[in-house]
Amino acid sequence: MDQLPTALERAGNEESWAVADAISRVLENSEELDSWRRCLLSACMKGLVAVYSSNKDESKQEVERSMLLRLEELLRVVGEVDPDDWYSLVKTGLRYRYRDEAFLKVLNVAFLLLYKTESSL
Repeated sequence: MDQLPTALERAGNEESWAVADAISRVLENSEELDSWRRCLLSACMKGLVAVYSSNKDESKQEVERSMLLRLEELLRVVGEVDPDDWYSLVKTGLRYRYRDEAFLKVLNVAFLLLYKTESSL
């Protein structure tokens, strides 16, 4: 279980994500669930960075779409991200997918979730 998040960072690893989903269901009412979801969120962001960096021509759109949906779902549940992972995702995503509607939609949702109005200026 400790090595699964590292395996999830590799592009197109649907079998590992299926295992991760099963583990999430088992941990549903556990204290470890929040920590597990944070690991999954980090792995998902790192996986997207890897996909964007290696597939600059958008050849693996199905993989990207499923990872973007997973990212949005995890962001809604976790509500916070590691700053280094976030920086890498935004930088790489905007560099290679600045015209991709699905990426921009999820990025917008992420901005809304992560940068809620904390104070009015």
